[in-house]
Amino acid sequence: MAHDGRSTAESADIVETPDPLDGDPRVREYFGPAWAAVQGFAELLRVHGVERGLLGPNEAGRLWERHLLNSAGVVNLLPPSGALVDLGSGGGLPGIVVAAMRPEAHVVLLEPMERRADWLRFVVGELLLSNVEVLRGRAEDVVGAVRADAVTARAVSGLDNLYRWAVPLVHPGGGLFAIKGARASDEVAAAASAARRRGWVDVEVREIQTVAGVEPTRVVRAVRVGGAAGVR
Repeated sequence: MAHDGRSTAESADIVETPDPLDGDPRVREYFGPAWAAVQGFAELLRVHGVERGLLGPNEAGRLWERHLLNSAGVVNLLPPSGALVDLGSGGGLPGIVVAAMRPEAHVVLLEPMERRADWLRFVVGELLLSNVEVLRGRAEDVVGAVRADAVTARAVSGLDNLYRWAVPLVHPGGGLFAIKGARASDEVAAAASAARRRGWVDVEVREIQTVAGVEPTRVVRAVRVGGAAGVR
């Protein structure tokens, strides 16, 4: 979710509109035990997101639908425990939401940009997320040091790159879960040869409904087999 940063003065000129899902009991019910952490994350994004270049200037009023619920949709596909890596975690979507909703998992937020890695550490400290590790680096930098049962990604890159970056980070039989938009099926078709070349099978697009009336989360799910080429 990368956006051009704006100065504090510029941000002050932005007229914030209320988020229509603020206070909606269905949202609180959906997040369940993770509600306090996710709500705290939402407030941190509202206060700091635009100024730090993590949100676009008009996105603070659509946090729940556009970002938080969209990120939460992938959680239903992830294992309840084990090691999870959020690739190119950026502002923490979906990684922070995943960590809040999967407290039994060890969640690694992998982010190459120093200022965003600092932000992630700040958020983790504020929300007291003890199951999170923030690593500054790219996928190539942690090959051999990080191995996960699942890798998530959102607004990072095309599938051809994600297949290449994720394969050495995932145990055989583990999965890549990439949150994508309305053209997810087209992306899958365009990257079919890259999936085969890198050792990803059973590639499919899953649609997960979170709260009624909110656009479903589209996730490209792929399973890693052994013997695939690594990052290069």
